[in-house]
Amino acid sequence: MKPTPQIASHSKPLDAACTEAGVRLRAVSVRVTPARVKVLAALLGAPRALSHQDMQESFAEMDRVTLYRALDCLIAAGLTHKIAGDDRVFRYSAGTEHSERGGASVQASQATTAQHQHGHFKCTRCAKVFCLNVDGETDLVSDMLSQSACRQSTLRQQLQAVLQDNLGPGFQSHDIELTIKGWCAECARRPQ
Repeated sequence: MKPTPQIASHSKPLDAACTEAGVRLRAVSVRVTPARVKVLAALLGAPRALSHQDMQESFAEMDRVTLYRALDCLIAAGLTHKIAGDDRVFRYSAGTEHSERGGASVQASQATTAQHQHGHFKCTRCAKVFCLNVDGETDLVSDMLSQSACRQSTLRQQLQAVLQDNLGPGFQSHDIELTIKGWCAECARRPQ
């Protein structure tokens, strides 16, 4: 199997990503299967979030259902997350694109905790999606809060209060998404 360009631009060697995938699966007590290892390794090594189609083209020998099941399992285990795009395409990320920055290494437990506490950047030209600040040491949300007037509460608490003020008591948020849209570095260099 030869990976397509979408997945071939790994920031980590494939063997290292497969080894890390197996370690992360075991760390959260998920059965290690070849499909799960392959999918998680691809996401760990990808420089951006990948769509189901990106992975399907790369894993021609894996049927669509197996790929969806592997992704669903990884999401349920907290090893990856699903990013809903306004183009109606879901993209998947292991939330570790920037974990190598500054030599920082992310343990599996840190990655599962931090991966849902970050924002995304979506290029409006090429539709690539990138995770922001997921190195386990800093995150976009904390940085924003440190600059806000309400430093005593978390962003989740602030948004929950806004939700209840607007819709009434009883409404409870369970997921918050932050997406910044613009042009990626590659698209910004191209003429309009």
